Amino acid sequence: MIIDLPETTVSKVARALVSTREEGGAVALGRVLTLVIATDSGREEDAIEAANDASREHPMRVIVLLTDDDAPAQLDAQIRVGGDAGASEVVVLRASGDAASNEESLVTGLLLPDAPVVVWWPDDAPDDPSAAPLGRIAQRRITDASTGFRPAHLDVLGEVYEPGDTDLAWTRLTRWREQLAAVLDQPPYEPVTEVEVMGASSSPSTALLAAWLRSSLDVPVRWRWMPAEEWSEGIKSVRLTRASGDILLERSNPEIACLTQPGQPAHDLVLPRRTLRECLAEELRRLDPDLLYGRVIREGWHLLDAPESGEPHVV
Repeated sequence: MIIDLPETTVSKVARALVSTREEGGAVALGRVLTLVIATDSGREEDAIEAANDASREHPMRVIVLLTDDDAPAQLDAQIRVGGDAGASEVVVLRASGDAASNEESLVTGLLLPDAPVVVWWPDDAPDDPSAAPLGRIAQRRITDASTGFRPAHLDVLGEVYEPGDTDLAWTRLTRWREQLAAVLDQPPYEPVTEVEVMGASSSPSTALLAAWLRSSLDVPVRWRWMPAEEWSEGIKSVRLTRASGDILLERSNPEIACLTQPGQPAHDLVLPRRTLRECLAEELRRLDPDLLYGRVIREGWHLLDAPESGEPHVV
């Protein structure tokens, strides 16, 4: 069910939410958090779809905030419940002019009482998420460095990092980190002496994976961005060098990776790029600070040498 509320106020939206629950039977007591999505007009539906899918694992209230400082002052709202909102209730706020001047006041009246707040910027995030108006009210702040990626952005994320910050470029690494950790947990337990990481020129995850390996293994890490004609998206390969030979985890296509180790047959692994829904759901499973990400973005990234070749592709 979708309810449109043109030219409204935050208090009217809050009353409409209560009325919708009472009349339609929508339940708020089972909501475990409030997710605030700050994005640009025209890009909100992908974010809402990902949040609706993630809500089946994490029932929540979703507040989508779209602002336009140049238009006349006005606040329009839309409430989505039932089949149009997954296991959540979605409130879309379109604020313009003076009505968009205070993002914090637009959402505070709609937050679930005594529930954690997570803010997600799917597109352009503020330079300092924790100091932004929405970031100040949130326990977790989710950005995505792959949007308009540039290496300098990783420098900024490290400089302004505060506990509670995270980035979906880091979340996309989970399966790679699991596979590599599982390999190193097996005999012959030899130390890694060198690492090589390669990935697409539009992939900040490539840089973060190299930074994680540099920080965790404390060995030289060679890495490079590959031209789009060689590899178009995501991580291409990781090579771990040990005395007995190299361990290579390499994608032959965006869905399948081959794991080769000395003295063992090659194994094909299903290793697709993670969807937005998967990444968001993972980040919502834990609301405590991701301290490992903090160490990687603040320390591991700065331990890395410059990439051997290739230039990042700004998207």
